[in-house]
Amino acid sequence: MARKSRYVETVREKETNTIWCAALYIRLSREDGDKEESDSVANQRKLLMNFMDEHPDVEFGGLYIDDGWSGTSFNRPDFVRMMEDIRSKKVNCVIVKDLSRFGRNYIETGKYLEQIFPFLNVRFIAVNDMLDSVGNPGQMNTIMVPFKNLINDEYCRDISNKVKSSLDMKRKKGEFIGAFASYGYQKNPDQKGKLMIDQEAAEVVKLIYRSFLGGMGVLAIARRLNELGIPSPASYKREKGMAYQNSKSKEKESFWQDRTVRRILTNQIYCGDLVQGKNRVLNYKVQRCRQVPEKEWMIVKNTHEAVIEREMFEKVQDLMKRDTKVVPSMGKVHLFAGFLKCADCKRAMNRKKNVHSYGTYEYYICSTYKQAKERCSRHTLRVDQLEQAVLRAIQVQVEQAVDVAELLERFQKEQKRKKMVFPFEEKIKEKQMEEEKIKKFKESLYEDWKEGILSKEEYLSMKESYQKQLIDLRCVIQKLEQEKMKAEEKGEAKQNPFLLSFCRYKNITELNREVLTELVEDIFVHEGGKITIRFRFHEEKQALQYLKKDL
Repeated sequence: MARKSRYVETVREKETNTIWCAALYIRLSREDGDKEESDSVANQRKLLMNFMDEHPDVEFGGLYIDDGWSGTSFNRPDFVRMMEDIRSKKVNCVIVKDLSRFGRNYIETGKYLEQIFPFLNVRFIAVNDMLDSVGNPGQMNTIMVPFKNLINDEYCRDISNKVKSSLDMKRKKGEFIGAFASYGYQKNPDQKGKLMIDQEAAEVVKLIYRSFLGGMGVLAIARRLNELGIPSPASYKREKGMAYQNSKSKEKESFWQDRTVRRILTNQIYCGDLVQGKNRVLNYKVQRCRQVPEKEWMIVKNTHEAVIEREMFEKVQDLMKRDTKVVPSMGKVHLFAGFLKCADCKRAMNRKKNVHSYGTYEYYICSTYKQAKERCSRHTLRVDQLEQAVLRAIQVQVEQAVDVAELLERFQKEQKRKKMVFPFEEKIKEKQMEEEKIKKFKESLYEDWKEGILSKEEYLSMKESYQKQLIDLRCVIQKLEQEKMKAEEKGEAKQNPFLLSFCRYKNITELNREVLTELVEDIFVHEGGKITIRFRFHEEKQALQYLKKDL
């Protein structure tokens, strides 16, 4: 038995002389490919007004336009307003150009056509699809209606996949596709998809990095920026005339927050790399974003000029990972915070202050011992003694590193020279010997002509031939010498990062967080006040010490 249309039952209840108050609904989406002139807002309006003029039983009830909204979702401003007017009985008819203008979500479109509109006694008309729930109610119940809705849905899915594929391709090529550049950068007006430094904001970014390396905490940096009256990234964008908005209140946006500073300190974009694809929309119907695992991020290095040197950025990342606490009264972290550990239990050391009648001093104590004395011993060490010991250890390592650096540089240069320059020297010698040989042959030609061994024609011909060979050889030798010079330039010994780090502090007289971050991995405190320092690149340093013996 065939299913009866709900529209048929509805129309039987209506009188034939009913005047329909029509909502003319227009939708145009620039995202789902609706760019044809026939689908423009003006043409849709003209089509719907003409249809209404030709039907005296339909009167104008309102114009509802969603320009730039996808049909996959029905949460559109004017569509919502239209549904409110329907429920308040202001309109009882909906007219659209075709089903695709009404919506491209197969399930939701069918729900409105088969359930919601019949329940609310709303007449639905799709002009180009020749659908009219009152004029031709039987047509609404044919297989063509859900089939067209399915085609419209599939079209939107296909466009979504193509757009996603195109954006992924741009990301892989290192093109920036975001709506707004990160704070410190701006879009390059001359190169689409490229970023350029915004000098004013970039200076603030540099200040943030320097302050953090200097020992200031994230919250202290935010407070300092607010005290200086520096606009927050959101406020700065709006001051520059950008239509920037986010979900936070404008009151909160106008001030620097600790999370904003932390985001800047961990953003790889500032060392010249483009990191995109951190979030993904669930699908073309559900426009909710989800976070993507870090291994799936699209990272392209050196796509734009860096605001922060990569070395400084990596130092900051190392410090961010360490367990540090900020001193509330100072807004800074202690010098050794995150570096100092108990040599036995490997837990962090706690900083304490001791007040005596003869004075006050600070010291470190094992955090495990502080919590449960039976699990570890005190491992106490005064702060001033620790600073002196670490400083002296670094000075000794620097002295050794400078000596090794000089020896290593000579060794590497010689090895590079042998490997890259020697083949060119051999070829040049070979060609020079060939040149000398031809010169001797050319000089002997004159004697052979004088003695009658060669005729004048033979003499001139052979002389010209030898001269041409000499010119060709000189060109070859010149090119080889140029290639040799290039090889010598390429063969310059690369500076060893370990040696560079230590040699940079050749005249160090005072410790700070930046020095520790660059040179020291961990400091272990033993019972009795002894310490063990594990330097960064310690394995490479050991290899260099063996090399020094070989040299």
